[in-house]
Amino acid sequence: MGLGDKISNKAQEAAGKAKEKVGEATDNERLQAEGAQDQAEAKAKQAGEHLKDAAKDVTGQ
Repeated sequence: MGLGDKISNKAQEAAGKAKEKVGEATDNERLQAEGAQDQAEAKAKQAGEHLKDAAKDVTGQ
């Protein structure tokens, strides 16, 4: 996984957490859901990147 991808994914995850917390503080369910979705997307991207890295390690590329 490239450093840029790691930073981007972590930034998306952090933004999702912040959005979710703001939604909780303001009792805004839509914002909470969007924040949770952003976090889930970031984690899925991270998992995909880890799989790519593992495949490269196995194939030696």
